Amino acid sequence: MKEVTLEIDGRTVKAEEGMTVLQAASKAGIEIPTLCYHEKLEPYGGCRICCVEIGSGERTRMVTACTYPVAENLVVKTESPKVIEARKLLLELLLSRAPTAKRIQDLAHKYGVEKTRFEISPSFCIACGLCVRYCEEVKKKNAITFVGRGVEREVVFVPEIASKECPPCQECFELCPTGILKPNFLLVKALTY
Repeated sequence: MKEVTLEIDGRTVKAEEGMTVLQAASKAGIEIPTLCYHEKLEPYGGCRICCVEIGSGERTRMVTACTYPVAENLVVKTESPKVIEARKLLLELLLSRAPTAKRIQDLAHKYGVEKTRFEISPSFCIACGLCVRYCEEVKKKNAITFVGRGVEREVVFVPEIASKECPPCQECFELCPTGILKPNFLLVKALTY
């Protein structure tokens, strides 16, 4: 693989062509927060918390580090004022959906977000898709899926498949950044089996 050189937070970083900004930063010891990323899964960019600013001068834009490929001479800022402001807004939105989730509370604390200005509608699922994608991509079972669109989108178990596949597996439960997946499964199990 061809090697490329980019700049992340003022540091020169070497990365293999085909890597994402998140992978290159991680390899260089630069932390970028994530909620929907997992090394075994295809990049998704759903939570947007890994947003970074690319470009230089006045010609910059925001991208998700977990999906954006490295390129020669790419300039990346992981904690610029623009990035911090975007993460704060995202964390407010996430807190409105999962106000008691420890990972989200920890990130909110890190970025100084004490409360959300959005209406609290605790579904406790942030629709990161880790469980859906893990079940589909790694386990090849499709026992859990998305239904709905936009703000109505939610994760649901497919009872006919989940009743057979989930009890012995449960690998996706530990991936859930809010911890709501296992209680949801137990509720579905109690109501449908």
